[in-house]
Amino acid sequence: MDFHKNPDYIHHQKQPRTSLIREVVFGMEDGMVSTMGAITGIAAGSHNHFIVVLSGLVIVSVESISMAVGSYLSSKSEKEIEERKLHEERIELKEMPEEEERELVGMYVKDGWSKELAVKMAAEARQNKKLFLQEMAYRELKIIPDRLERPLQNGIAMGIAYIIGGSISLFPYFFISAISSAVPWSVGITLVGLFVLGVGTTKFSKRPWWRAGLEMCTLASVAAVIGYVVGQVAERWL
Repeated sequence: MDFHKNPDYIHHQKQPRTSLIREVVFGMEDGMVSTMGAITGIAAGSHNHFIVVLSGLVIVSVESISMAVGSYLSSKSEKEIEERKLHEERIELKEMPEEEERELVGMYVKDGWSKELAVKMAAEARQNKKLFLQEMAYRELKIIPDRLERPLQNGIAMGIAYIIGGSISLFPYFFISAISSAVPWSVGITLVGLFVLGVGTTKFSKRPWWRAGLEMCTLASVAAVIGYVVGQVAERWL
């Protein structure tokens, strides 16, 4: 079987970074859900087109920056922690190579390799500083040195994805001034966008497309319901 001619075959090296996919999906989903929930509640409570649009623009602008900064800082913190662990591991490999080699043998055996082969693999890894660090980092620290987080890339991806997601929910209000008509259009377009986003994730996860789409759509629709209910309560009691 020629895997390269199989449409379902994706070479691992050609796939985007997992963290980048995570930020894009999270950003778009949160942008659509947060914006839809907020402006639906504001629309139900105020019935004022200008206030809804203004609020939507403020929400998308502020939240996209907040989410991007949060993504950058969290990714940066994670990267710094992993870099510190790798630095300490380098020192141990330099000062205690024999102990580290024995430790690597033990991890190989624990993973299912034969003792004889584990000893040979560890001995060969010790002869190559980069390979030695790579093996110890992966098996002991669960870190892949060449796949550390990219804070700036993650932050930018998160911010742009949030803006796109939020804009989808706000889009109908730019063309429909009647709140009673704009709300269902906004909710409908957002749910369709969420369904498409869920389907899009199956390109990498290989889950059934309809299940992923419905899951994303169903869970996110709760935000619209809550936003609408809060808006109705506010209109009646405030």
